[in-house]
Amino acid sequence: MPRRYPQVVDNLCGTPARQGQDASAGCGQHDQDAEQSIHSSAHPTWSRHPLTVASPRAGSGTGTTGGGRSVRTTRALLTRWLPGVLLAVAAVAPLVIYWTTNPDDQRLVDLEVYRLGGEMALTGRPVYDAFTPAPQLLPFTYPPIAALLAVPLALMSWPVAQWVWIALIYLTLAVTVAYSFRRLLPRAGAWAPVACGALVAATAYLMPIRDQTRFGQVDVILVALCLADCAARNPRWPRGLLIGIATAVKLTPGVFLIYLWISGRRRAAVVAAATTAALTLLPFAIIPGDAADFWFSALLDSERLGANKATTNQSMRGMLLRLYLPEPLSTLIWLALVAVVAWYGFRAARRASLDGHEITGAALTGLMAVLLSPVAWIHHLAWIVLALGALAGEGRDRARLLMAAAVAVFYTVPVPWYGVSLLTMARDTPWLVVPGKIVQDGYGLGALALVWILAVWLRGRRPEVAVGPAGSARE
Repeated sequence: MPRRYPQVVDNLCGTPARQGQDASAGCGQHDQDAEQSIHSSAHPTWSRHPLTVASPRAGSGTGTTGGGRSVRTTRALLTRWLPGVLLAVAAVAPLVIYWTTNPDDQRLVDLEVYRLGGEMALTGRPVYDAFTPAPQLLPFTYPPIAALLAVPLALMSWPVAQWVWIALIYLTLAVTVAYSFRRLLPRAGAWAPVACGALVAATAYLMPIRDQTRFGQVDVILVALCLADCAARNPRWPRGLLIGIATAVKLTPGVFLIYLWISGRRRAAVVAAATTAALTLLPFAIIPGDAADFWFSALLDSERLGANKATTNQSMRGMLLRLYLPEPLSTLIWLALVAVVAWYGFRAARRASLDGHEITGAALTGLMAVLLSPVAWIHHLAWIVLALGALAGEGRDRARLLMAAAVAVFYTVPVPWYGVSLLTMARDTPWLVVPGKIVQDGYGLGALALVWILAVWLRGRRPEVAVGPAGSARE
């Protein structure tokens, strides 16, 4: 039997669940407390969810046309959201100014890689033989479909491409925040847009998010795609489509195909897999040489991604490589850890989803993308935003709020680089080697700790409210 919920409105998709219709098919369900919080709003003008405007009821006698209602609704939305947008823009402006005034060869260097791939595909030159100009000399490391999608960036001037990409980064961060904290935001009532702007401002200073602008990275865009696909209640696209696109572009979001399947959304998993397959095969028809180069050569060379032993690689493999264990021992340990962490993490994600805690399930799955990957740079940890939203919940539990705040502070401070400093000091003070190594791996170890926090600690904190038969209402 499918789960039943009172009428709710998706804060981003704006699609109401009709009375008697299953509102949980979008897998972003609230528990009873969340539903009561949404229904407690008494504001006569706005919908039950504070992030959307309610449409006038049919037959209300207002005498206005549909066009007039649309204009009034748009104006109300702009008025309601403007303070939050201005707050977020003012808060992120120092970051944007700082990174966009870097020397040109140090500015948004990964965006330059994307433009390189697009330019090579556009001009018919080998995508995987090209490098960005010195001193970076970075190769294009993404699947060939990403090079085709980057063609519009290559057609833009460098200044225009920078501003378009920065705007896209913060727009998708706002989408990620709105979904991740949608159980908390209703508590702000009419101030929810301002609260959302404040959360965007705060999360923008997390180191994994700061690095999005610093390097011109794509991670937060992929996070938003995967999260929207999981958490939208009534999406206007086939569920699984966005995850399929994200996976085709950067492979690691493929963990969400596993997540969809094990949590019972088989149709969505098939859509995601089919989308990934279609976008993977398409380049063989357009740039076949580059497609073959990637899948049979470039993909197998992990050193193309950068120095795997570098501090910025916070995956489990990166942490093991920095121990300088002999091969094949290091690889065997890594494979064993991958098996254990994957079993534990996906099991916890499945349980969270079936319990109706979709943000927790998505956060755990995102952490799997980081921990299980051979290479996971610090900016790959953009999934931390989801973890913060899952921890904060509705904001009624002080311990959960304190835990969320502690995690946020931890990932705002450049912890791994403190470890590098300790290791430098260890040349004269040998006993600092062990603490230095631990601190150097801080973000990766923190991600492992977060898996336990979300799977065990958080489950123990929240009341266990029945939300329907396990595994029901799944595609």
